This record gives sequence, structure tokens and C-alpha cells, in this order.
Amino acid sequence: MASIVLFDGPAALDLQPLTFTRPVCHLRIGIYTIAEKWSNHVSGEVFIHTRPHLKEKFQSDLPTDTGLFVDGSVLPTATFIQLCYELGAGEAITSAGQFVAFKGTVAQLEDGSYKNFVTSEIDAGLIVEINTPADIFSLNGFALEQDLEHLMHLPAELDDSNIIFGSNLYVDEGARIMASTINTETGPVYIGKNAIVEEGCTIRGPFALCEGATLKMGAKIYGPTTIGPFSKVSGEVSNSVIQGYSNKGHDGFLGNSVLGEWCNLGADSNTSNLKNNYGEVKVWSYRAKELIKSGKIFHGLVMGDHSKCSINTMFNTGTVVGVNANIFGADFPPKFVPSFSWGGATKMTTYDLDKSFEVAKAVTTRRDVDFGKQDQDIMQSIFDMTKEFRT
Repeated sequence: MASIVLFDGPAALDLQPLTFTRPVCHLRIGIYTIAEKWSNHVSGEVFIHTRPHLKEKFQSDLPTDTGLFVDGSVLPTATFIQLCYELGAGEAITSAGQFVAFKGTVAQLEDGSYKNFVTSEIDAGLIVEINTPADIFSLNGFALEQDLEHLMHLPAELDDSNIIFGSNLYVDEGARIMASTINTETGPVYIGKNAIVEEGCTIRGPFALCEGATLKMGAKIYGPTTIGPFSKVSGEVSNSVIQGYSNKGHDGFLGNSVLGEWCNLGADSNTSNLKNNYGEVKVWSYRAKELIKSGKIFHGLVMGDHSKCSINTMFNTGTVVGVNANIFGADFPPKFVPSFSWGGATKMTTYDLDKSFEVAKAVTTRRDVDFGKQDQDIMQSIFDMTKEFRT
């Protein structure tokens, strides 16, 4: 296949706050990001076309000739890739009326003329899309098992201090696992490059601990769960996805949730993922600008990049926290915490932008990552875009 361009479609709005700070295809589900999955599945180069405030950091020069364009929310599967191969110039694939792939040019993407192409509607069972944050934890098991097809060659050599059930354990180079119990009969388990599983951890697959991440002593993990690169996690975690570089370093429960990058949950922070009446959970919608039905009975916390909470924070079912929020105080914070909010249940004020930059630089420097001008410009844009939601 020639080059492929992954573009931000309508899901970019519905996946906020996670997509405030990244193109849709940079979301992690399973082991890899969606862009990395496409790179694993196709032979051509993968390019990214994203929204204006993200272009400088994420978008390089794009091919100007006719090529394949795919919505960045679509996971690559053999069936969908084959349908893309079969597209001719001026042809497109739609799903529920939305364009998910077409063969054309960057100019046609940007001026919207691709919407005049000849279209074929794909059957819902032949496409896997990430349209809401809940899809990330709901489809994580599928994505994880799909990603492991590229890692089957990895050995599972462990010392005798560990107890392993089943034969679906895959351990990457430099990983260390000590005195822990891992059940792969419930799903495969992947321990990434240089990742660490400390003593006394209990893991039920499907589970992925990505590169450089640490599972701290006594952690209890229920799959399907992914802990992204260079994160540190302890306590109890169930069916959740942490994008990377985030910490849940102490006891407390995280369930049916998605955390962005550079988040930190204080000790004994807990998420509710089930209403007392077992009813459908409502979550904040950036499109509707109100709480809407999620279609889920189990739905925990969604937290954007660089947000943090203090010790003993209690998150209600289906809470959505924006980017760069700082939450503290007694009682449940609101079910929707806007980006750059500072406070808790009793009062929310605006987090000073310059102070947020100072904290972000301090946090990223500890992991030898630069929080540079591109990142500051993105945060400035998000600060401006989300003013309407702050009081």
C-alpha cells in the first residue's frame, strides 16, 4: 500500500478532553496508539492530518498526490484494510453516514470536496471505531489481543518467585517481574520493554504494561486494562486505559476509566463506575454541551492530560475532567470539571496559565521530557477554547 493519511474526523470532538492535546490517531488502545497500529499493518508511510492548534507538533509535510485517507478513529483490521485497497480515485467508504476512508488528495480533504465522492456504506460489523472515551475501555480487550499478533515471538521466561496460570504471557526485553501472580487464562498479558512488576502484584488478563511502566507492590489488576508507557500504578484497577506518563501510585480504585498523559491521582482516590440503581450512566458531551446518556452501565472517570487530584478524591460515576485541572477538597467534585479549573465541590476558579506551565515543566522534566513552546502553544489554545465552560 502507498502512503496513508490519518485525519481527524467528527470523533475528535466526541473524544474530548483526550483529543484536546493529540490527534485522534495518537490515542492508545490495546498496546499501541491507533497510528502505530496502522504502521504495523501497512507497508506505506503513515502521515497525520490534524486540527489547526495541533499541526505544528503533530503534522509533517503531507503527500500532494492522490492517496488513501482514513479517519484516525478507525482501527486497522484485515477486512477494512482490504476494502481500502480496493478504493479507486474519487471513491469513499462511509460508516453510519460518516466518511471513514477515501482515495483523494489533501486539497480535497481540506476543502471538503471528498464528500462528493462515490460512496459505499460499510456494514457495522466490518469496522472498529473509537467514537467516545467509553469505546477505549470497552474495546481495549479486542485491541490488545489484536496488537499481540505482532509480539507472539516474545518469550515468557520468569524466575521461580512468580506464579503463572496459562500460556499467554509475553515479556519484552529488559522487563522485570518479581514474586507476582499472573493469570493469562482469562486473557493474554504483555509486559513491555523495561517495564517492572514489583512484588506481590496480582494480574488477570487481558493486560498490557507498556514500555518503562511500573506496577507497584501489591497492585490488583483486572483486565482488559492497559497501563501506558512510563506510568506508575498501584491499588486496584479494572478495565481501564492509561495513555502514558501518568501516576496512580497508591491505593484506591480506578474502574472503566481513561486517563490521559501526565495525570496524577492522589493516595486513596476512588472512582465510582456503577450507579447504586444500576442505571445508565450520563457523561458530559462537548458536542451537546450537557450531560448525555453514555449507553453504559459501567462508566468511570475520563481525565484529560496534565490533570491532577489530591488525596482521598471521590469521583462520581461518569465524571469527565478536562485538561490541566487541579482538583482537591472534600465531597464529590462536579461530574464535569472544565479544563484549567482549580478547586473542588464547593468552589472552582481558573487555574493560572503561567502557573500551569511551571507545573507541567516540573513534572515532565522528572521524566526527561521537554515541555516546550509547541506544548505551551497547544495549552494556550485549549485555555482559550474552553473559556466558555469555566465560571
